[in-house]
Amino acid sequence: MIKICGVTTREALDATIGAQASHVGFNFFPPSPRFLKLANAPALAAQAEGRVTRVGVFVDANDAFIADAVVAARLDAIQLHGKETPTRSAALRAQFGKPVWKVISVAGPGDVAKANAYADAADFILFDAKTPKGAALPGGLGLVFDWNLLKAYKGPLGWGLAGGLAPGNVADAVRGTGTALVDVSSGVESAPGVKDAERIRTFCFNARNV
Repeated sequence: MIKICGVTTREALDATIGAQASHVGFNFFPPSPRFLKLANAPALAAQAEGRVTRVGVFVDANDAFIADAVVAARLDAIQLHGKETPTRSAALRAQFGKPVWKVISVAGPGDVAKANAYADAADFILFDAKTPKGAALPGGLGLVFDWNLLKAYKGPLGWGLAGGLAPGNVADAVRGTGTALVDVSSGVESAPGVKDAERIRTFCFNARNV
């Protein structure tokens, strides 16, 4: 599976669908250069309907904001990229009746082990690179972590890989980790928040042809 995250335009979504990605990520974290305004979400949701799975990305958002985004973007899944606890994750899954993806930020072996706490609280784990202390964004910075750390994960949930993926290294990432899903954002951009159709096509091609 392949997720192109941070899509904000019809053109980028066309490229995502045309490249046969399985998932599209709509970023609802306002400080991000990839932030999708709620007013712009319905048109993209309709464009994606039946063609690609819609995942909403949230960072410690409140219930009302998530509810508005679920409706506006017709979300198929909710991705939590903040400090959401297992209790919070489970509550959101119950409230909205949507699969919940929990992002686990990784810098060392102990970080991978944190995924185990979400075994009964989420549906999917996404391992991403931990950002430096004080960073304005929790992801999308093009950082890579040591993929060998994932060998320690033996949890019951399916998992995916994010963090610094790009057309040039995604095949190695799939081969080296056996991940079920690769997630890319900045790695297929020509500038922060600006998706590049050719990079999206190349990324998806390389991810599939391993």
